[in-house]
Amino acid sequence: MTKTITLAQGNGGEENNELIKKVFYKAFKNEILERSEDAAVIGNLAMTTDSFTVSPLFFAGADIGKLAVCGTCNDLAMMGAQPKYLTCSVIIEEGFEVESLERIVESMRSELAINGAVVVSGDTKVVPKGSVDKIFINTTGLGEIVQAGISSNNVSEEDVILINRDIGCHGATIFAAREGMEMSSTLKSDCNSLYPQVKALMDAGVRITAMRDATRGGVAAVLNEWARQSNVCIEVEEEKIPVSDEVKGICEMLGFEATALANEGTFVLAIHKDSAAKAIEILKSFEVCAMASRVGEVTQKYPQKVILKSPWGTSRFLETPNGELLPRIC
Repeated sequence: MTKTITLAQGNGGEENNELIKKVFYKAFKNEILERSEDAAVIGNLAMTTDSFTVSPLFFAGADIGKLAVCGTCNDLAMMGAQPKYLTCSVIIEEGFEVESLERIVESMRSELAINGAVVVSGDTKVVPKGSVDKIFINTTGLGEIVQAGISSNNVSEEDVILINRDIGCHGATIFAAREGMEMSSTLKSDCNSLYPQVKALMDAGVRITAMRDATRGGVAAVLNEWARQSNVCIEVEEEKIPVSDEVKGICEMLGFEATALANEGTFVLAIHKDSAAKAIEILKSFEVCAMASRVGEVTQKYPQKVILKSPWGTSRFLETPNGELLPRIC
């Protein structure tokens, strides 16, 4: 590991994993933390925390406020928990416009209502100009587990892999906004609260093994984490991974891999084979999930590896992303 912190160590990929394991896991080692879930399960409660530093603050489809609530509530939803209570801490740069702050807080309020959650505690700090870039937000969430036993450590050959919608929209949108690219399309961030989709699946009795929202590091990071945690091989059909034409265009132009782009309303599911068709049907009842797809299966071909199978009969390992593709994505 490097002697000083690099941007790559915040990418959600290989360098980020190494930093967490060698510094934070080493210091804070305990059974709950080592399960490496989206949220800690404590009895019938789930708990998670997240910080948001996205640049720009306002972008097509969302802003840092909506992102903060979605990010925390979605981590709770991935553990089968209904979001209930959040804390909100903000670090604001001197000179930040009150009107912009009010827009951000209103976005948070609207998204909290969708999740049925409330902010019950918080903290505000104002720092001198130049000490922080406009505003950073931290949110901690507590949720009540509705369906127990969902875990990325339990993926097995009885499961298939689903994705709820087209991937890479958030990463592509942030890049376009940051670089000032004029897009003659409707590309926008997928930032969205996932609990309504998860609740619909649970209410229908879908047999869910694991769920994870594909944020930093994208779908590639999620699949590799699951393969390692559950000691399985995940084989994915490349042509079945849903990618919009707009995202494909940006990836082809800039050499990005759509599977490594960040998402904020896209999640990967390991579903028991018997429930896969029902799960796809339920997901497609949501407008944003029109491209929901079964993309792969779980095997023991190469344990702890992810195989990406092309339409032409070739295959390669899909590795955990490394390097820093796009800092301050969330």
